[in-house]
Amino acid sequence: MSVPPRVTLITLGVADLARAVAFYERLGWRRSVSAGGEGVAFFALDHVVLGLFPRADLAADAHVKDTPPGFSGVTLAINMGSESAVDAVIAAAHAAGASVPKPADKVFWGGYSGYFADPDGHLWEVAHNPFFPMDAEGRVVLPN
Repeated sequence: MSVPPRVTLITLGVADLARAVAFYERLGWRRSVSAGGEGVAFFALDHVVLGLFPRADLAADAHVKDTPPGFSGVTLAINMGSESAVDAVIAAAHAAGASVPKPADKVFWGGYSGYFADPDGHLWEVAHNPFFPMDAEGRVVLPN
């Protein structure tokens, strides 16, 4: 058997679950009231689930050390259909309490992108990539 080429759930380790839930709800994302339980939160996104779990508990579950927060070498991305849509998403995230370490601007690879960080420092890139078309459901369609 091979590894399926898909991501179904992304879990972010957070310092304060209530604070993290409140931030993602301010983005307009809806927490599932029936999935999970006390000490974990799930949000249904388009084609993937976002989980929030206390950072120390997540590290223990994975049998790894809980290293200090900082750049983890991982970013999450939201692709948009236009530069103005990128600007609007970053503005909405900032209004919800995100920091904006990199405002949106034209980038070296020919697109337009910026970053916001949630209260735990998880980086979200918001990008318009003219080389990656999107289907009617907003999914990136990679060229062959």
